[in-house]
Amino acid sequence: MKFYQTSVIAILMLAASGGWIHADEMKPLLHPLFSDNAVLQRDTKVPVWGWTEPGGKVRVSFAGQEKIAVARGDGKWIGYLEPMPASAEGRTLEIQSERPKQKVLIRGVLVGDVWICSGQSNMEMGIGLCNEPEEIAKADLPLIRLLTVPHRISFTPESTLECRWLPCGPENLMKGTWGGFSATAYFFGRELHRELGVPIGLIHSSWGGTPGKAWTSGAALMPLADYQAELAQVEQVASSTAPDKLAAFMDRWYREKDPGTAKEWFNPETDVATWKTTSMPATWGKSGLPGYEGIVWLQRTFEVPAAWEGRNLVLGLGAIADVDTTWINGKLVGRCDYFDQERLYSVPAKALRTGRNVITMRVMNAGSGGFSATPAQMRIHPEGEDGVAVSLAGQWRMRATATRAATGAPLAGRPSTTSVLYNGMIAPLVPYAIQGAIWYQGEADTSNSARYRTLLPAMIRDWRARFGSGEFGFHIVSLANYQPATTKVAAGNSSDWAELREAQAMTAKHVPRCGLAVAIDIGDAKDIHPKNKREVGRRLALSALANTYGRKIEWSGPWFRSMESTGSGIRLKFDHAAGGLLAKGGKLTGFTVAGNDRHFVEADARIEGDSILVSSHTVAKPVAVRYAWAANPECNLYNRQNLPAVPFRTDDWPSPTSSQ
Repeated sequence: MKFYQTSVIAILMLAASGGWIHADEMKPLLHPLFSDNAVLQRDTKVPVWGWTEPGGKVRVSFAGQEKIAVARGDGKWIGYLEPMPASAEGRTLEIQSERPKQKVLIRGVLVGDVWICSGQSNMEMGIGLCNEPEEIAKADLPLIRLLTVPHRISFTPESTLECRWLPCGPENLMKGTWGGFSATAYFFGRELHRELGVPIGLIHSSWGGTPGKAWTSGAALMPLADYQAELAQVEQVASSTAPDKLAAFMDRWYREKDPGTAKEWFNPETDVATWKTTSMPATWGKSGLPGYEGIVWLQRTFEVPAAWEGRNLVLGLGAIADVDTTWINGKLVGRCDYFDQERLYSVPAKALRTGRNVITMRVMNAGSGGFSATPAQMRIHPEGEDGVAVSLAGQWRMRATATRAATGAPLAGRPSTTSVLYNGMIAPLVPYAIQGAIWYQGEADTSNSARYRTLLPAMIRDWRARFGSGEFGFHIVSLANYQPATTKVAAGNSSDWAELREAQAMTAKHVPRCGLAVAIDIGDAKDIHPKNKREVGRRLALSALANTYGRKIEWSGPWFRSMESTGSGIRLKFDHAAGGLLAKGGKLTGFTVAGNDRHFVEADARIEGDSILVSSHTVAKPVAVRYAWAANPECNLYNRQNLPAVPFRTDDWPSPTSSQ
């Protein structure tokens, strides 16, 4: 069970086959990315690095090569292996340092293609959640290697991490952060392995519910005006000299923004007689605060039995949306910044007293807030004796103090904070040699689609520069269809999901060596996490085979190229339609047209050779066309390779204030 009592997570573990060199810096002789069963990138120079005494020499030996590296003043050394062809032979990487004298052997190392697989929950979604028992059972593919990067936020770039490579097999495929290893990553890697016949290394680094800005470095965001204020806060935390930098920042923020904190309501003697009485666990909506976003204080008392005197206890509160700080008798016992983490806080005996004790909580939320625990999860008990507990479900005192509108959005320790996931989950991978990256993210940015047009290209450029692998392939999953199906597009309506897809498509089209996997037809109206990741992986692999490996194959559905007015209609031309266009299932659907009044109406559309003619009897002179312009549109345009058309609009009109 995973839980956190502090806001900043910094887990730097001992490398599987080497020791720590600096007790103060806690950095290993060899970076943990180089573990047994690793995959090294073929056909390019391969950096191998770690840490030793400044000025110390390190010998790197692999596949008949021997390189000598000298550690810099900070102790970091880096050696480069010459380009190697793909090899399915498991060989040994040997590292020897002279000061102190050490040897590390990494066994079962392959040479092939390495891909980073990143994004939010649809990339994180494990194969065990995708109704694929047969695929899991036959996934005995030891030349595919899997590595999962643990969740970690950081306000400065991290240099190492806890990780290990695993050969792909049914058991290892079920290991992962959420239902096993990333289903999208696995199916993508499997397709590449089948087509290329070389070892494939998949580095899975994703976190559900996170925006693109969290995965982008501060340096890359600095030129973009929209992120300046938050970057300044991140820098303030990073430059703090406090033992817990984020806690110190947030303590100041709460004292400035929240009346309850300023009045020290965590004091057990606080008078709560005027606070609302409510039953927990419950959401704020069920506690008389529907739609509330902001800060809420809660308090309740409980009795410690005499038999527990002098013993440490465990406080359980279940999951809480979003951020909590918890005191017992005025002493801080825990804080957590993750809405989906069960709270289990250690309570030292010195914080308790026999008889009456007071729990005080400060909870801050954006979106739906409250407790998602079961009554059985809200309890306190002695360490090691969870069968004997005092229930904390039932009556609590509650008071809301400061709305989000009044306080603004704080940093907190959320993974949605600008650059913290780049720092914690991408920076530790740099400069591992890679072939490319796949990216399934955007749901968290649908309200910021205009920003995304510059954000995603900036992130791609930044990753490419930092990894030093050139303009490596970068392949994007276009958002799948979601929400109630839209059969008609009302005049003038906008769609934030459609606009985000547009930003993804623009990036794929204009940033070199990028590709797009359209998923507009394989989503789920009722589930933001559609289960058909097999087809997502296949379409990503098609994009990679064409745009990264140079294969002459069709990898995309029809992509709007140009339009021509016919007077009463508009003729559309497409790329990726050499084999012809297809209306799957019958009549062509999903098109709307508008005149100069920008009033969009459903259009009649028909395929004429390699083009489509659209018109409407209600629009005498149409000037603009939109296709599949909704979160979950009815649309059925494909090419003869059975790949769906990329949603598009021919206009660049600003969205109206009304939303779809």
